[in-house]
Amino acid sequence: MKSVPSVDFRAPNIHKAGVEILDLELFYTKLSKCNFCPSKPHRINYFCFIYVTEGQGGHFVDFKYHQFKPGSFVFVNKHQVHAFDLMSRPKGKMINITEDFLNTILANMRIPFFTPTHLVSSQQPLLTLSSSLVETCDSLLLEINKAQESEAETQLLVQLLFSSLLVALATERETDAQHLSEAQAYRFQQFLLLIESNAAHTRDASGYAEMLHISYKSLNQMCKQASGQTAKQLIDAHAILEIKRRLIIGSAKIQEIAYELGFDDVTYFVKFFKRHTQLTPSQFKDNAVTALS
Repeated sequence: MKSVPSVDFRAPNIHKAGVEILDLELFYTKLSKCNFCPSKPHRINYFCFIYVTEGQGGHFVDFKYHQFKPGSFVFVNKHQVHAFDLMSRPKGKMINITEDFLNTILANMRIPFFTPTHLVSSQQPLLTLSSSLVETCDSLLLEINKAQESEAETQLLVQLLFSSLLVALATERETDAQHLSEAQAYRFQQFLLLIESNAAHTRDASGYAEMLHISYKSLNQMCKQASGQTAKQLIDAHAILEIKRRLIIGSAKIQEIAYELGFDDVTYFVKFFKRHTQLTPSQFKDNAVTALS
């Protein structure tokens, strides 16, 4: 099985650095020039929003197929594995965003309930907009394009317009996390970042509570309020997702992946994976090979 490519953000020019809005029909004409196959799983090092205006079909995000229709947004997070289903070729926009650009926007928005995880969910990366919000998003994307193409373009104007788009989308997606206080929302986001950066070191919820300087009980209550899951469930879900990614992304053996992710006992690693997926790592990898061949 070939290694899954990792794709970096490539800004078209310095004036559009940080964000790129590409018409999907134009994207289809450039497929032959890509140094990877967009219809095959690839891991991105930026954020990608796909906005469908016409047509129906689906998009693969982290091993799941999500069906869309006109008015749908598909959110792909940084480091997620995704693939285009080019059989349908809907019309719309592909919005590519760097992490620096998004962080700048979020730092200036000061919205207590909003973090990237409220839009970019590994469980449900698809959002279908109401008719009124479709008009709003169409107008905002048009204005962002105009601002980028203007000779007098300022990064601040693009950031303000894009902030408005994110607020509209976040408001449309009702989440339990919207009921968190500003401090709780910030701490929950820090917890998610810690899970990602410490995946190979610990899966102990109490350890993460110590890192956040809160009690285990407070961490659990916050996680349940924000996501409906316990802290341990969120930690294990991330571990399983990262195992799946590594199983199909590279050529590392199962034993190597186990050690890389902090499992000293390979037998326990296999049992852990099977308990959460009903498959052994080998079975999951074999199924992936069949699906991608």
